[in-house]
Amino acid sequence: MKRLLLLILLILSTIAVNAQHVETLQQGKFTSIRGLSVVDDNVAWISGSKGTIAITKDGGKTWNWTQVKGYEKSDFRDIEAFSSKDAIIMSSGTPALILKTNDGGETWQEKYKNTDTTYFFDAMDFDKPKHGLVLGDPIGGKFLLMETNDSGETWHPFKNPPDALAGEGGFAASGTCLRVMDNSIEIVSGGLNTRFIDYNKKQKKWGYWALPIMHAKPSQGAFSIANGPDKTLFVGGDYAHDKITDSVACYLSKSENEVVISPMETKPAGFQSCVEYLKSNFFLSTGTPGSNITTDNGITWRKIDDSSYNVCRKAKDGKLVLLAGDKGRIGIFKP
Repeated sequence: MKRLLLLILLILSTIAVNAQHVETLQQGKFTSIRGLSVVDDNVAWISGSKGTIAITKDGGKTWNWTQVKGYEKSDFRDIEAFSSKDAIIMSSGTPALILKTNDGGETWQEKYKNTDTTYFFDAMDFDKPKHGLVLGDPIGGKFLLMETNDSGETWHPFKNPPDALAGEGGFAASGTCLRVMDNSIEIVSGGLNTRFIDYNKKQKKWGYWALPIMHAKPSQGAFSIANGPDKTLFVGGDYAHDKITDSVACYLSKSENEVVISPMETKPAGFQSCVEYLKSNFFLSTGTPGSNITTDNGITWRKIDDSSYNVCRKAKDGKLVLLAGDKGRIGIFKP
């Protein structure tokens, strides 16, 4: 009887895993989407090239697309949304910009602008509605970090930015090379070096760990980080050669306060620009070669879709999981 029950559970588990897939909601817009923020099971925002913004209020079934007036040439690489009315967008390139809306995207207010060509924003994240950070490429041996404590109304340099190695930087690929947590600030980098950089808010101290992800070229490194209850996962690779599967992911675990970083047994199918924690031991990752899922904290992976996406995000409050990519492609993860 025990063997029969185990066999039934195994069959049911296999059916459930195999049922997981990504369904395309829409595509064909002339924009590359890299910013995605899912508020709940109804509301989500996206941001992309050519000053493009879109919002859904019905879980992704329909979208209201707009170009931000006066910013039609901006590349909005990341977005943080708090409701159907409130959102903040970040533009990479020159000028470096941060805009905010309180009326559902009808109007946007410029909250930060810098025309210095050394400023290149990579990602933005908030741990509280009032507190957030924007990560930029290193300047003078230090990563650029801009901070807000008033819901994005004003921005100032972070007092103690992390050190950067020569040829090291972040990737403005999915907005997830930066994660701002309650107790820490987490960054992953790439280029000539690829590292996990972690700020302990209590100790006010940065820690640095090399990652076993391919690096040595500007197109290589760690692109994204996601935290589960037991493991922290890192994904990346080489976006210029996105079919290479070797050294594209690893995971972190803690043993008696010691950080242990290990490569994965079965890796995602090629370059991945984003990884997102879903539930229990489940993580979803995506990139130009397709999307992958792990149900064992990143030890093994299975490819579930061949379409190209740049970013995947789960609802802050809810179960909705969306993906977005080039040519306005938007997908939904079906568990």
